[in-house]
Amino acid sequence: MFSRILIANRGEIALRIIRACHELGIEAIVVHSEADRGAAYLEVADGTVCIGPAAAAKSYLNIPSIVSAAEIADVDAIHPGYGFLAENPHFAEICGECGITFIGPSPAAMRLLGDKVAAKELARKAKVPVVPGSEGEIKNEAEAVKLANKIGYPVILKAAAGGGGRGMRVAHNDISLHNAFSQAKTEAEAAFKNGTLYIEKFIVEPRHVEVQIMADQSGNALHFFERDCTIQRRHQKLIEESPCPVLDEKTREELCRAALRLIKEADYYSAATVEFLLDRDKRFYFIEVNTRIQVEHPVTELVTGQDLIKWQIKIASGQTLDLRQRDIRQTGVAMECRVNAEDPARGYAPSPGRVTKFILPGGPGVRIDTHLHQDAMISPYYDSMVSKVIVHQPTREEAIATMKRALREFRIEPTKTTIPVCLEILSHNLFAKNQVDTSFIERHIGL
Repeated sequence: MFSRILIANRGEIALRIIRACHELGIEAIVVHSEADRGAAYLEVADGTVCIGPAAAAKSYLNIPSIVSAAEIADVDAIHPGYGFLAENPHFAEICGECGITFIGPSPAAMRLLGDKVAAKELARKAKVPVVPGSEGEIKNEAEAVKLANKIGYPVILKAAAGGGGRGMRVAHNDISLHNAFSQAKTEAEAAFKNGTLYIEKFIVEPRHVEVQIMADQSGNALHFFERDCTIQRRHQKLIEESPCPVLDEKTREELCRAALRLIKEADYYSAATVEFLLDRDKRFYFIEVNTRIQVEHPVTELVTGQDLIKWQIKIASGQTLDLRQRDIRQTGVAMECRVNAEDPARGYAPSPGRVTKFILPGGPGVRIDTHLHQDAMISPYYDSMVSKVIVHQPTREEAIATMKRALREFRIEPTKTTIPVCLEILSHNLFAKNQVDTSFIERHIGL
């Protein structure tokens, strides 16, 4: 086992990893930018290193600075958390070249599954259902139009190196596809320095369901069941839950087995999330793999009783999974709401600034993952998510009731947050009846 780990991230995920390290008897060293200097979560670390100014490109994305910090701190490994460098194979390679273990998958597996075109080809090889579409890059508009007419409109263009909804456009006819192609390519080149696009059949009214996988370096892989992440705004998840409320046991088993086949085909180890779309007939289609721990991992932790961050660390240190698939069970219902510092009334504009009132909810079945506290400063430089409220109850109805109660107790002032939006969703009759899809917020939520 490692003796000292560098955490190359910030905020709530940095604090989450610190806690896991300490419970494993590992020292946790945390990097920070000038903007995060003095943050309260740094006080519980065993050491801190400033890696640059506020801008992420000069700090949390600065590979030389982070590697230098790791060498100065004399750590055994680096945990990247999520976001920033978590899915950067070049960073993982640099860590290895410097004799530092990267807590995540191999660079080769990361590259393979991080390329959505290559990942789809691998899925076909593993006999995992994929959305009908191109088998590789769409090189020009004419090729896109030809294939769209073959598979049928509507279609969606996606960036092969994409994520977070960037480089994605839906087209309903030839004319809109011409416009969508140039827009998606330009956006992909700007966001990822890679304009490669592929095309898929656009699944109408889909649910977004993902399977949590953990695999070790000895070839063992287990699934930790699924999460439903259907409630999204512009492809950004807002509410997640487990189990998926519309899956029957047969489909759930097929879904999880398909995810395992893909991960084994990729010769993968560490945490991974295999993401699928579920259509109205409960048919599932592979869309992508996230080669890191997910923001919503606490949902899985609550229904399975397993600490996923600890498993990541153990696997990176060379330990094998000492579980069998039958040892992992779903118990009850867990649900997570992301609390973002955004003003829904102003088009979800960021709402940074100092927090003058901070009152956390609590009570039975409530877990809060946050780095905030009273008088904390919400930075304008980074992601707007400032907290996660997670609940666990025997039934979905009880989980919804507990979540609504917890959100109403939560005070983050004067910051504007997405709490009102979450409450509106939770109170909507279609959400209660499980009659939602990925466009639910745009079609039904007023804020």
